[in-house]
Amino acid sequence: MNMPADAGMFFLVEEMDEKKSQRVLVVDDDTLMREVLKAILRDEGFTVAGEAKDGQAGLAQAERLRPDAICLDVNMPGISGLDTLKILREKFPEVRVVMITGDASMATVREAVSFGAVGYIIKPFNAGRVGDALRAALKPAGDSIFS
Repeated sequence: MNMPADAGMFFLVEEMDEKKSQRVLVVDDDTLMREVLKAILRDEGFTVAGEAKDGQAGLAQAERLRPDAICLDVNMPGISGLDTLKILREKFPEVRVVMITGDASMATVREAVSFGAVGYIIKPFNAGRVGDALRAALKPAGDSIFS
């Protein structure tokens, strides 16, 4: 089959537009971390739907914004990230949650996964890791993350 020379470029633009349509909410009590995550998300082609500084505000933002995914810190004042995750999964089962934390203990990772997290990123992290984790988390249920 003979394809036009610009066919590949069209596909690339279409793929980038699809990524941009993925809306992500950032929930972290550290202002600097929220800013870093928002910059990474934008650079990786995602749309930042909003941000919140704690679990309670995160739940309210999730209700209001209905994001495709949420980057959620584990350790926050008030409602912990794990408790926030449990509530999110009950209220918004379609939202994909990726935990982002400095807590690398296997017990916490297992707990987060058992509560419905679809990804877990340990701080410090790099931009590529955040983008890869969110792209994997946002794949349709039938798609393998290993393809």
